[in-house]
Amino acid sequence: MDRRSFLSQFALTAAGLTFIGCKGRQVAHVLDESDNDMVGSHTAGAETWKPLIDESVGKLLGRQMQAIQTVSHEGTVGVQQPCIKHVCFMGVENKSIEEVGDFKEQIYEHIDSMVNSSEMFRMISRRFVEAGLRESHLAPGDLFIPANQRMFAAVLEQMQQPFDYLLFAKITSGTTSSNKNNYQRDYLLTLEMVNVYDGSFDKESATIRKGYHKSAVGKMLQY
Repeated sequence: MDRRSFLSQFALTAAGLTFIGCKGRQVAHVLDESDNDMVGSHTAGAETWKPLIDESVGKLLGRQMQAIQTVSHEGTVGVQQPCIKHVCFMGVENKSIEEVGDFKEQIYEHIDSMVNSSEMFRMISRRFVEAGLRESHLAPGDLFIPANQRMFAAVLEQMQQPFDYLLFAKITSGTTSSNKNNYQRDYLLTLEMVNVYDGSFDKESATIRKGYHKSAVGKMLQY
């Protein structure tokens, strides 16, 4: 192959690659249930948040359900009566270094769905919760003050939405850097459930570690 022919072929190949990589040629496909979640290259995504929610919510509700069943057995002779507890979810607080973005709403809805699918817990509608906070002129963090909590409970009772527990969710992260190109980030999702009758609370958390690298070589060298 002479030099002129080689340069011509190279130019055509480069033009083809440019065309393929053009922003106007973005493509997409629908994932099947068997497909793995895409791993975010710069921030946490579905591969991080879904397992964190499943683990933390599952452990917290499992422990609380066992405690409720124990009390029910001790206080009931004969047939055990169903005991549905109503939960007021106060939202997701992001204290991590990353912007959670639209995943914040996904996290909220996923937690809400998991609690509602349990046998003993039901969520108060988010619309009632937000309306109650506005009516009380309170923020979620204010509800740890007993007087504020009673005020908020009274407002929801007027809406026919009494509740037994307050539920808080918080996202935190910790970053370990080996150099400017490679770092590890630990993501922690913590749930805190507060009993409004006696002030007792239960906490559960789950963590996922994720490595970020500028190249595949960086991953091989680090791990």
